[in-house]
Amino acid sequence: MATAVEDGDDYIINGQKTWSTIAHLADYAWMVARTDRDAHRHKSVSFLIVDNKSPGVTIRPLTNIVGVYSFNEVFFDNVRVPKRNLIGEKNMGFYYLMTALDFERLMVGIGSFKRVFGQLLEYVKQTQRDGKPLGKNHMVRHRLAEVAIKIEIAYMFFWRTASMLDKGLVPNVESSILKLTTTELSRELADTTMAIFGPYGQLWEGSQWAPFKGLAPRGYLDCISATIGAGTSEIQRNIIAMRGLGLPRK
Repeated sequence: MATAVEDGDDYIINGQKTWSTIAHLADYAWMVARTDRDAHRHKSVSFLIVDNKSPGVTIRPLTNIVGVYSFNEVFFDNVRVPKRNLIGEKNMGFYYLMTALDFERLMVGIGSFKRVFGQLLEYVKQTQRDGKPLGKNHMVRHRLAEVAIKIEIAYMFFWRTASMLDKGLVPNVESSILKLTTTELSRELADTTMAIFGPYGQLWEGSQWAPFKGLAPRGYLDCISATIGAGTSEIQRNIIAMRGLGLPRK
């Protein structure tokens, strides 16, 4: 974690951040830095707004597994940030961050599940394998039914959190449930799609034999990252267990 040391009217920031999304396009960064080395870990960090054009800021690209450049490594070498750029109270950044993560975990593309699932159903209906409609295959039918059920469950959690937002409430455990459900569903949908497509699922864009215009391998590789960003699936399970069910840490 980066450190922010007071120096007159400024903070001097040193450190680095990996997997900084869209840093190469953003004018400013919203960052958390340690402002008190000796305090408790939950009361030692602060939120700051940093101008990405400041001297000492270096942004290096990171290309992800599907060849897309949206992430970066950002290095801070004696970067001066005015104290007026402090967000909220000093050393309270952890609590702001936890609340921000509750809302970040709601940013899931749930609408795409039904669209992709509908396309997969059409493929199954129109495709034959070994002289029989693919939709008659018991393995295919079973896996599609499992995914269909989980999509409906995901929508239930989505509307539950939406109703809380309408009431001005902050979804805490609920956002973790939604994030865990939808990101794991994304992986299951990708796994099911690849299993149904068989070897054809490995074909990328440009091949006349590629189902879904060759998007299947891209989705298969990309879906893994969703279970990591904004807190891994393991972290979400811990939040649900401790905050939601009242279970002990150990």
